[in-house]
Amino acid sequence: MKKIIVLIIALLPFAASAQEDGIGLRLGEPFSITYKKFIDDQFAIEGLFGRAGANSAQYYSRSFDNNRPTPNAFYAGHSVSNVLSFNLRGIYHEDLSDELNIDIGYLLGYVGIGAQLRSARVNYAYTDATISTVILRDNRRNLDFGPEIFAGGEYYFDELPISVFTEIGLFMELIDRFGHLRLQGAIGVRYLF
Repeated sequence: MKKIIVLIIALLPFAASAQEDGIGLRLGEPFSITYKKFIDDQFAIEGLFGRAGANSAQYYSRSFDNNRPTPNAFYAGHSVSNVLSFNLRGIYHEDLSDELNIDIGYLLGYVGIGAQLRSARVNYAYTDATISTVILRDNRRNLDFGPEIFAGGEYYFDELPISVFTEIGLFMELIDRFGHLRLQGAIGVRYLF
């Protein structure tokens, strides 16, 4: 029984916070469902799951050329589907309401760092000069993983259990194509509970 009481006391700081946790929708890159959990007044963790945009045609053409199905394969085109994204982030907040003379509600500015995993189904079309000029197909799963940095602002309404936010960030691939950068941004809304 003593262990349970000690555990409950140890977990209280994680359960109690001045800010409100929220779940919502993020419109942008990636388009996601977002869940944000405050650890204390200034720090929060956030999870995102949703759909991301495909990379450029050059990106997939280079990926094909770097990993050809046969030595004589020549890239002819591609299509991309099922681009999913999962993010896990840590966020630092600062109240900007007084500096911006906001009297109704409050505005938090934030910066953060996180990790992002992206997965896409890529269907390549190619020719192989040793076989014939017939178009051949190669279906692959493209996985990208790396860190992201971001900054934004979130406004909390006084009378409504809703917050709205906007942010911009940068994702860098570590796995699949080291150093590839992707600018990301979004607006969104969260229901607070």
